[in-house]
Amino acid sequence: MLTVAMCMALVACLQAQELQGHVSVILLGATGDLAKKYLWQGLFQLYLDEVGKGCSFSFHGAALTSTKQGQEFITKVLESLSCPEDMVPRRCAELRGQFQQLSQYRRLRTNEDYMALSKDIEAQLEHKGLREAGRVFYFSVPPFAYADIARSINSSCRPGPGAWLRVVLEKPFGHDHLSAQQLATELGSFFQEEEMYRVDHYLGKQAVAQILPFRDQNRKALDGLWNRHHVERVEIIMKETVDAGGRTSFYEEYGVIRDVLQNHLTEVLTLVAMELPYNVSSSEAVLQHKLQAFRALRGLQKGSAVLGQYQAYGEQVRREQQKPDSFHSLTPTFAGILVHVDNLRWEGVPFFLMSGKAMDERVGYVRILFRNQAYCAQNEKRWVADQSQCLPRQIVFYIGHGELGSPAVLVSRNLFRPSLPSESWKEVEGRPGLHLFGRPLSDYYAYSPVREQDAYSVLMSHIFHGRKDSFITTENLLASWVFWTPLLDSLAHEVPRLYPGGAESGHLLDFEFRGTQLRFSRQQLEQLVPGPGSAPKPSDFQVLRAKYRESPLISAWPEELIAKLADDIEATAVRAVRRFGEFHLALSGGSSPVPLLQQLATRHYGFPWAHTHLWLVDERCVPLRDPESNFQGLQAHLLQHVRVPHYNVHPMPVHLHQRLCAEEDRGAQMYASEISALVTNSSFDLVLLGMGTDGHTASLFPQSPAGLEGTQPVVLTRSPSKPHQRMSLSLPLINRARKVAVLVMGRLKREITMLVSRVGHEPKKWPISGVLPSSGQLVWYMDYEAFLG
Repeated sequence: MLTVAMCMALVACLQAQELQGHVSVILLGATGDLAKKYLWQGLFQLYLDEVGKGCSFSFHGAALTSTKQGQEFITKVLESLSCPEDMVPRRCAELRGQFQQLSQYRRLRTNEDYMALSKDIEAQLEHKGLREAGRVFYFSVPPFAYADIARSINSSCRPGPGAWLRVVLEKPFGHDHLSAQQLATELGSFFQEEEMYRVDHYLGKQAVAQILPFRDQNRKALDGLWNRHHVERVEIIMKETVDAGGRTSFYEEYGVIRDVLQNHLTEVLTLVAMELPYNVSSSEAVLQHKLQAFRALRGLQKGSAVLGQYQAYGEQVRREQQKPDSFHSLTPTFAGILVHVDNLRWEGVPFFLMSGKAMDERVGYVRILFRNQAYCAQNEKRWVADQSQCLPRQIVFYIGHGELGSPAVLVSRNLFRPSLPSESWKEVEGRPGLHLFGRPLSDYYAYSPVREQDAYSVLMSHIFHGRKDSFITTENLLASWVFWTPLLDSLAHEVPRLYPGGAESGHLLDFEFRGTQLRFSRQQLEQLVPGPGSAPKPSDFQVLRAKYRESPLISAWPEELIAKLADDIEATAVRAVRRFGEFHLALSGGSSPVPLLQQLATRHYGFPWAHTHLWLVDERCVPLRDPESNFQGLQAHLLQHVRVPHYNVHPMPVHLHQRLCAEEDRGAQMYASEISALVTNSSFDLVLLGMGTDGHTASLFPQSPAGLEGTQPVVLTRSPSKPHQRMSLSLPLINRARKVAVLVMGRLKREITMLVSRVGHEPKKWPISGVLPSSGQLVWYMDYEAFLG
């Protein structure tokens, strides 16, 4: 015993020594929503927890926005930070002031910026006589930016010898097994496995984080119960009352299974199902046992799942994504999955995973329901909660919300009195009238956290202390995708059951299982809205090939047309990269290209994004973060989903010196110079245009003759509709492209389509008529409504 105590003391001493020194935390994407809502508060809580313990800090908020705008944003966020309820207000104000002094914003865009950051950190350490303990880089940015940032950190911003590096990554970690593997390989070329911390914020939720400690501290009571002989079923549930409104772009790509079940609920499943290591404090042992649990999961079949979609979702998608009325989404917003674990402990025990949007309540929990093999001779009224074996026996890790309203651990009184750490968990006071899982709260030993903490505050502490068991390793991530990808592929064309949402759904989503098959308990007597089968499929019609204005025309139903255009763009990109090493694509704004961008983002995994430069054909004179900005549309529908190097993305400089499209700022000339410097002969590989109902294209209008002729490559123009000021590529520059594609969709375009088919070369009346590449190819893409009416 003395030897063990000495070893533990030595380990504690070494850990304390490791944390001595200075830690720099760099929050990338510091002006984003996640940072604003959770991450800055989590960093402040880390500072509150660690201040005065021998470690000094500096916090660097980083993003692509200007230094002035970024600092103003961060200043506002820092002023809103809160302290724990039990902290004296005066002390809170003092520590918040210290944290604000230690936090600064800087723009990180180029490799030189990262190099400058590293030099500034080193200079600060030298000036204050501090030793560097390590650096934390938190990636609160879209996955497409990971590779470029990782490359810059690895080459220019690693800490010196003897200091550690920790890189924190937010999901999504791929779309399926192949994409996850590609992303893992890319990141693995810059960072060691021990340096990467993939965040699943569910692992920071207090009830979830308590599952393994609870199992460990109650081994004696649970050893005989935690198996197939006693457990009837396990339910892992996350229900939300909100719908996907405002996030349909993300949801159309991922759906409820990728968004919630593949990560959050699967992680919870492994904590329940894994064999308990002898030492649960060993991150290595925990992660290895979790991996063994992944490998024991029985493969899923199509019959392992039931899918649903709330009734209003389709209309939300059509509105937000500018889809035609004929479009019907197959994306599930509800899923129930039946999982089995093929080992001796869990053989035959069903694990139910379920999540959905627009449900009747917001709640999350893990419920282990034990078999009831007793019969009680006395009347039910005489059953006593802590004695009767006929009452339900269950253990519940209550993640939050619901009727209880806070995290909790519940154990039926007829099981055993659990052991929980008194410094962090307290017994819940009685609440008469409150029933949970069919029983009054008084039927449970109920415990809640002494101090509630949000998940990100918990995870920030674990990152700082190097606790890898609260994060996703590469091996465990790929094991999860190996498990889920076959099911996702098999469900890709399944029609989900429609449900009205909220309490009105009634029993429509109840499900049951027989053997390995899951099915809805009740037959759906009528469809709430016409299903996808009621509309003709694009594949029922052949693509029409013809001529329009003496150039090739491709016409089809909207979905087929977009798929064809996306295929053609990918083929052009592959050829350009193979021949020249890079592909320059210029995209128009507006609603017509949105389905194309979404198609490229979600279904074209062979696209050479790493070698692609993205340019804008035109831009509204509004700030780039404005919802009306064409760049903002490009960001929302494409950039956040694909891995284009950030320095290959070229927004138009419409916002300079806090002014919009001022002639004296020479933004148009700046963009022209950038094109001249990077695009050979200023000839784009492909330019995508649209056609307005007045015959305009790009932001070249009949009423505004600028850019229709002359030598100026980029021009400022004026639109008849708001916002009036625009920046646009000129017609001569467009006509230098190797290929120009014109996308025309919708019945409203039928009249202008007919008119333009008859006119000659009259760009001053109809700018679109002036599009004729001097040495390239022009191809028209029209849906049937625009072409045939």
